Amino acid sequence: MNKAPRPQPNIILLMADQLAVSALPAYGNAVVQAPHLSQLAAQSVVFDSAYCNFPICAPSRFSMLSGRLPHSIAAYDNASEFPASIPTLAHYLRHAGYRTILCGKMHFIGPDQLHGFNERLTTDIYPADFSWTPDWLKGPAYRPTGVSMRPVLESGPCVRSMQVDYDDEVEYRGAQCLYDLARSPNPEPFFLTVSFTHPHPPFVSPQKHWDLYRDEDIPPPKVAPIAFEDLDPHSQWLYTAHAQDIYSVSPEDVQSARHAYYGMVSYVDEKIGRILAVLKETQLDDNTVVVFCGDHGEMLGERGMWFKQSFYESSVRVPLMVSMPSRFAPARVSAHVSLVDLLPTFLDLAYAGQAPEPVGPLDGQSLIPLADGSEAHSQRVVISEYSSEGVCAASRMLRDGPWKYIFTHGLPPMLFNLDTDPDELHDLAGQADFAHMEKQLHVRLIEDWDPAQVHERILASQRERLFLAEVANTSSQTPNWAFQPFVDESKRFIRGSGSAGPTSVKSRARFPYVEPVQPDKPAGTPT
Repeated sequence: MNKAPRPQPNIILLMADQLAVSALPAYGNAVVQAPHLSQLAAQSVVFDSAYCNFPICAPSRFSMLSGRLPHSIAAYDNASEFPASIPTLAHYLRHAGYRTILCGKMHFIGPDQLHGFNERLTTDIYPADFSWTPDWLKGPAYRPTGVSMRPVLESGPCVRSMQVDYDDEVEYRGAQCLYDLARSPNPEPFFLTVSFTHPHPPFVSPQKHWDLYRDEDIPPPKVAPIAFEDLDPHSQWLYTAHAQDIYSVSPEDVQSARHAYYGMVSYVDEKIGRILAVLKETQLDDNTVVVFCGDHGEMLGERGMWFKQSFYESSVRVPLMVSMPSRFAPARVSAHVSLVDLLPTFLDLAYAGQAPEPVGPLDGQSLIPLADGSEAHSQRVVISEYSSEGVCAASRMLRDGPWKYIFTHGLPPMLFNLDTDPDELHDLAGQADFAHMEKQLHVRLIEDWDPAQVHERILASQRERLFLAEVANTSSQTPNWAFQPFVDESKRFIRGSGSAGPTSVKSRARFPYVEPVQPDKPAGTPT
C-alpha cells in the first residue's frame, strides 16, 4: 500500500453501547431528550437502515474494526479472542499517516489490547479473558455472564454507578485528548475513537437525568409480550437465557426500566455534547469527520424481550450518522448499511477516494457514495450473525430490500417483509406465495457460510476456551489481559531545568498559542 496524499481530514468515531434506534429523537422518538445528538443529526448524513453485524458487544466491535463478518474472523461470542494478525481500521489509518487513539470501551479479548491503535487512554470495563465463554452443550440456561432480569427489576435513579465512573473518565480523557491534539506541534491527522458504555444495562440513571422525565411520559413497548409457547425457538432460548422463567416482571418494572434507559440516553448525549463542544472550541471541527454509531440495540421490553442477542429490529439496528458539513450536505439515506462499512469508508476519506487495495478481504463497502449522493438508489444487502450466550446454534440474518431472512442451524427459518410488517409479527417462511423469495434469500445467505461447518467450529472453539478458563481458575498464574493505561508523569507539566523554562512551557500549553513577547532592547543596542 502507498502512503496517502495530504491534507487528510481528522476522523472522530463516537460510540454508544446498546443504544436502541427507537430511543433517539433523530429517529422519531418524541420523548427522549438528546439535544446534542439531535443537533449532530441535523448536520449529518443519517442512515435510517443501519445494522450491526452481530447483536452483542465484542464480536460487533471486532467485525466493525476489521471490516469483516464476525464468523469469518472467529468472533463467536464475548469471550472470543480477537487475533492480533487481523488488520483493523486503526492499522490501515496508521499506514495512511494517521495518529490513532482509543478512548473508552472496545472489549478486546486476548493479549493484544491495542489492535493497531497508537495509544489507549483508558482501560476497558469488561473482562479480556475467556471467562465469559458460552457452553452450548449445557443449553440456554447456562449464563457465564450471570445475565438475568435483575437489571429490569432493580432499575431506577442513582447517585453513582460503575458505568458513570467509567464514562465520566472517558469524557474527561477524550476532551483532554482533543485539547492536546489541537496544541500539538505535530500536524499529522488523527483518528480518535471515544466509546461510552451507556446506555448499557443495568437500567440505572443519574438522578439529574432521571428527573428529566415523568413516569406518565414513558410510553410502553409498542409490541406487547408474546406468550412463551408462541415465541419462535430462538426467542424461547433467550427467554430461558435471560431467566425470564425465574423472575416476574410487572408493567411497573417495565416502565421504570424504560424510564431509566431514557435517562441514560440523556446522560450519554451530554457526554457526546462535551466532546463535540471541545472539537469546536479547539477549531478542529472544520477538517474533522464525525461518525456516531452504536454497537447494537436494546429490545427494551418489545415483545416482552430485553437486552439484545436477536435479529429483531430493536436488537440489531443501530444509529449511524456521518457529519462533515463542509463536504456532506445533511441528508437521510434509506439504503441498508452496516458497521463493516466503516473501514472502507475511513479508507475512502483518508485517501480521497483513491485508497489502494486492502491487504486482506473486506466485507463492507464505503458509505461515501451514499453520503455524497452519487449512489442514490442502492440495493445493498446486509448480513448479521449470532452465536453467543443465549442461543445454542449458529445463526445468520440477511436484509435485502423489504425482506429479512433469518436462519438458525437446526431451527425453521423465518421470513419477514418489513415494508408491510414493520413489527415483525407475521413470519412468511414456509408459505407457498413466498417460497421463491425464501429460496432466493437462503441461497444468498449460505453462499459463503455453511451453517453446519460454522456450528462445529464454534463448538470446538468453546471446548478449547472452556478448558483454558478452567485451567486459569485453578492456577495461581491466571493471565490478566486487562489493559493498564499509563501516563508518563515525568513529561507532564513542568519538569527539570532544561533550556525551556517554566514560562516557555506554560506558553506552549496555551491554546490558541500566542507568540512570546520579546524583551525590549536597551537604548543604543545595534540592530
